[in-house]
Amino acid sequence: MSDRYFRLLERHQKLDAALRIARDPFEAVRLAAMKQMVKARLSHLFLRRPEAVLATL
Repeated sequence: MSDRYFRLLERHQKLDAALRIARDPFEAVRLAAMKQMVKARLSHLFLRRPEAVLATL
């Protein structure tokens, strides 16, 4: 697992935890948007990996 992938996974988990305890609805929307951005980056990183190409065949 690359360092970048690990950091993104860690950030995703922290955003998820912050989202669970968020009280302000605007803060929750902001955190959810940030979580979606991190999730998109993770999926792009995963799809570039050689194992992911083999899994789609």
